[in-house]
Amino acid sequence: MTDVDDDTLATTPDVLGPGWTARTLRLRPDHEGEVVATLVHRDAERRAPRGAVLYVHGYVDYFFQRHLGDVWAEHGFDFYALDLRKYGRSLRPWQTPNDVTDLRTYVEELDAAARTIREVDGHRTLVVMGHSTGGLLACLWAHARRGRGVVDAVVLNSPWFDLNRDWFQRVALTRALDVVGGLAPRLVVGRLGVHYGQSLHVDSGGAWEYDLTWKPHDGFPIRAGWIRTVRRGQARLARGLDIDCPVLMCCSARSGPHDRPHPDLGRTDSVLDVGHMVARAPGLGEDVTVVRITDGVHDLALSAPRARQRFFDEMLAWTDERLPPREASPAAPSPAAVPPDAPAPVGRP
Repeated sequence: MTDVDDDTLATTPDVLGPGWTARTLRLRPDHEGEVVATLVHRDAERRAPRGAVLYVHGYVDYFFQRHLGDVWAEHGFDFYALDLRKYGRSLRPWQTPNDVTDLRTYVEELDAAARTIREVDGHRTLVVMGHSTGGLLACLWAHARRGRGVVDAVVLNSPWFDLNRDWFQRVALTRALDVVGGLAPRLVVGRLGVHYGQSLHVDSGGAWEYDLTWKPHDGFPIRAGWIRTVRRGQARLARGLDIDCPVLMCCSARSGPHDRPHPDLGRTDSVLDVGHMVARAPGLGEDVTVVRITDGVHDLALSAPRARQRFFDEMLAWTDERLPPREASPAAPSPAAVPPDAPAPVGRP
């Protein structure tokens, strides 16, 4: 696990405005040079918080959902969000956006964030919340850290458990990309469609305002090495995990077409196949709850008001049921027990 350095102890005002701060987590350099992650924070609205939430964003994303942090804070949790390396606040001018060829790379910042939350800020209860690709990462990491008292609960918001394509692309093309991704990891093999992003952003008729430099509608180029490691991670998850804490998996009630605009963009998951999420959820661990949100979009926190409130209500009610009303005793295991550089369980398809 990455040591907590002096920079991590220092906080600066965050782009989200008053009440929000950011810490820089300095990571090991890679082939492009200096690498950092960013830990964003909002205090709970009570003197003795119930615990902490660590949010992990999706692909072509960063944390901007201020209202989500507010909901957790109002419910008594200190809220943290991690901008992963080469995303959002952590993206440096010389870097290729979201450029990794092994999901195990993210273990460094996930461990550093958990250690900061627990050992620097003193929390003994940690809920990890992951959206889309961040949901996949959260599951693999929670599985890798099982038995060590690092993660107390997992909340998933439309996790990316499989490729939303036909059989040929999910099977035959994945095998081809596994070869290509090893030989030419930075070869561009695709891009995202623009319609989902356009449906969200205020400048194109949506309800949400965020930085289009950090979250462009058409995303960043999809590279062979990145999609290769994602598919390997999804294959590892499909074989079954053993997450040893409660898991809540939330998704939309239905999916819409991912490759074109359509009238139900604001009422469906038009990025991923919710059937994949529901099918894979039972294999995450022994205590898994599945909730489908009518009229939810891919990021349930960005759904229309009624669906969004249903998501928040389900999330908080489940947390109240599964977690104690106050933080665990000081005798709880510490993430310091996690061995340095322990890998996440990402295997071959």
